[in-house]
Amino acid sequence: MEFKTAAIHHLPQIVRLLADDELGAARERFEDPLPQAYLDAFEQIERQAGNSIIVALENDEVIGCVQLTIIPGLTRLGMTRGQIEGVRVARGHRGKGIGEALFRYAIDQAAAAGCEMIQLTTDKSRKDAHRFYERLGFLASHDGMKLTLNVQKSEERQR
Repeated sequence: MEFKTAAIHHLPQIVRLLADDELGAARERFEDPLPQAYLDAFEQIERQAGNSIIVALENDEVIGCVQLTIIPGLTRLGMTRGQIEGVRVARGHRGKGIGEALFRYAIDQAAAAGCEMIQLTTDKSRKDAHRFYERLGFLASHDGMKLTLNVQKSEERQR
């Protein structure tokens, strides 16, 4: 298994992973061809410094992914944070330590970029994910909140 920054040819496999769970099934659209929104988002991520999608590869197959965004801040005396999003491991590869290895790699990347903290949000219904994050040393220290800004666009994405 190897870890690397995702390239555009990995995108269909990444979207397949995002769509292959109980929450993703209702939020994502794995289609051929992929909806343009995924291509546009990937291009924006590639252009933004400090924003990347890391993939776990086995025989050139994407078996895991995580988005890591480096966020400079003013609070805590100018602390830089790493934000983790979109964590997935392929269904047939779960329970084999891939998620932990992927997280360790992302944490090392964040530390190398000067981050002093890693943060993430996780859906309250994902109890297994909560246990996984706690096992890695994450603390449920805050309540996350979200506000959908463009309801029409969000509804269009769901179709």
